[in-house]
Amino acid sequence: MNTVSKELFQQMVRIRREIHMHPELGYQEENTAAIITGELEKLGIKSTAGIGKTGVIGQINDTGPVVALRADMDALAIQEETGLECSSKIDGVMHACGHDGHVAMLLGAASILKETLKSGSVLLVFQPAEEGGGGAQKIIESGLLDNAKAIFACHLDRHYKTGKLVVQQGPISAFTDRFDISIRGKGGHAAQPHDAIDAIVVASLIVMSLQTIVSREVNPLYPSIVSVGRIEGGSVPNAIAETAKLCGTIRTTETHVREQILSGITRIVDAAGTLHNADVTVNFTMGYPSVINTVKESEIASEAVKNIIDEKALVDNKFACMGGEDFSYYLEKTPGCLVRLGAQKEGLEGIPAHSSTFDFDENALGIGAAFLAEAARLTIERLSQ
Repeated sequence: MNTVSKELFQQMVRIRREIHMHPELGYQEENTAAIITGELEKLGIKSTAGIGKTGVIGQINDTGPVVALRADMDALAIQEETGLECSSKIDGVMHACGHDGHVAMLLGAASILKETLKSGSVLLVFQPAEEGGGGAQKIIESGLLDNAKAIFACHLDRHYKTGKLVVQQGPISAFTDRFDISIRGKGGHAAQPHDAIDAIVVASLIVMSLQTIVSREVNPLYPSIVSVGRIEGGSVPNAIAETAKLCGTIRTTETHVREQILSGITRIVDAAGTLHNADVTVNFTMGYPSVINTVKESEIASEAVKNIIDEKALVDNKFACMGGEDFSYYLEKTPGCLVRLGAQKEGLEGIPAHSSTFDFDENALGIGAAFLAEAARLTIERLSQ
């Protein structure tokens, strides 16, 4: 699918593989930033580094309507097991979510726009720390996006074949909140349970009770998840545990459902403590908001897909992904659209993101670059009318 020149495609593959071999965690992307600034300099594009610690923002033109394009840069703390020639050279760190591809695509879009943009201005946002660090907030705090009238991004997605793009209006991802529950009972010998308060029994009751919030309290029309991902308690088989801990995640797409679930967890935790005469507390950590694509920008994104490929390339997914994305912070201030870009690699259809064997079809790079450039061009055209 020739959406970009062969030369540009090869450049993006080279950049992607170089970054893939040298992954960096959030707010540590110094080498990645250096690669980006070097590539922008080759294109004759001015850039500012050190935004939000390690972010880079380039700018094409400085007059007319301003549109922003964003790529995240950070890797994950995972030991790579792909066997690729360009496998990570850093122990315990790999690009397991496609952010190396996102950087390459945005640099590809920069190359296209540098040659073709006739009016308006495009901000090229290379953001640190999307994987839990909230790097988007740091970019916003810099004030460099204050004049942007719209913002777009692509996220590689192995659920869809290369050549397919998912454009959705409204909520497309979930709030990503966390809970930590601490339980303190009374330790004792397993042979005298009447003299103790078993923290593991209390923890077990809470785990099972939490499942009833989604299954019996939340309207089933609203997607929501409560999952306990970690449980700790006890040290030996013949003693009753005095303490236990539960850690988990809450995923919702609607604010009122989010509040309902937080309230439900608090109620269940308090009741379990009262029922078993244990000291039980819960602490919540608020995560990323839901990504909510705006209507006009989603329509522009759809038109961009039709222009670079055709209407058959569009996938209209009616359901939100329950993962999280800090692109949501940009959309709280600026209209925009996050598009999912099909990049399923043959033989790896069942391999999820954040896996040690994750990889994607590099042919998607050209499509992503062409889409970002066309979305920016169309938006500037609309804003100039």
